[in-house]
Amino acid sequence: MPSAESRTIKIALAQILVEGGALETNLARVEAAVADAASAGADLIVLPEASDLGWAHPSAVALAGLIPGGATIARCQAMAQRNNIWICIGLNERDSVKPCQYHNAAVLIDRQGKIRLHHRKIHELDFARELYTTGSRMAVVDTEEFGCIGLMICADAFVPDRVISRSLGQMGARLLLSPCAWAVPPDHDNQADPYGKLWLDSYTPVAEEFGMWIAGVSNVGPINAGAWEGRKCIGNSLLIAPDGSTQLQAPYGEAAEGLFLVVIRIS
Repeated sequence: MPSAESRTIKIALAQILVEGGALETNLARVEAAVADAASAGADLIVLPEASDLGWAHPSAVALAGLIPGGATIARCQAMAQRNNIWICIGLNERDSVKPCQYHNAAVLIDRQGKIRLHHRKIHELDFARELYTTGSRMAVVDTEEFGCIGLMICADAFVPDRVISRSLGQMGARLLLSPCAWAVPPDHDNQADPYGKLWLDSYTPVAEEFGMWIAGVSNVGPINAGAWEGRKCIGNSLLIAPDGSTQLQAPYGEAAEGLFLVVIRIS
């Protein structure tokens, strides 16, 4: 076992295709990615934002589930337990108290299938607020395997002054996980305008300031409904080290699916 001062873990970044509204198809891809990561010896897998239905997809009104207690989260908990792996995943959530409200949520599930963190996105884009009720809390969790972990979602990273990620750092996070859905217009030319500066500018200074790892994992595939219909999610997932260096920048493209494994040391 690693010491409390230094822990070495294998983290998997799952840059999967997410099809808007295709719940069963998407969950099958999640299951396959989790099984592949576990087979490769990963301790933790990070999946994209809204991996179940797609980000800001109108199908959430009919298909979003409760967290905890819904069928989708129960399926994810069973995956973690069956594969003996930690799972971080973004999901659409129906509010248990106000069922007509929905949240852009993310969870961290341990090897026993227990939900250790449950975050609702705070810095949601304006048009997505027509679907999602924004979150009001931040939290970290001390884990026996990885030390202190924090959780945010996509645009939470570039709130002014980076107050969400920096607050999680102040709360002790040494590993910050961020399910994402990074999208570009259909005519985006990545050679002329390489994607990723916004996220590097958001992650790098915070990683350096707090000496922590930051993993941002995006899906791939076209957006088929909602205000951003016609845009495409393009992966480009990132893993930033505590010294601010880029340890991984995954491929860019709407078909750039992949599972990327990295061994990291957390102090």
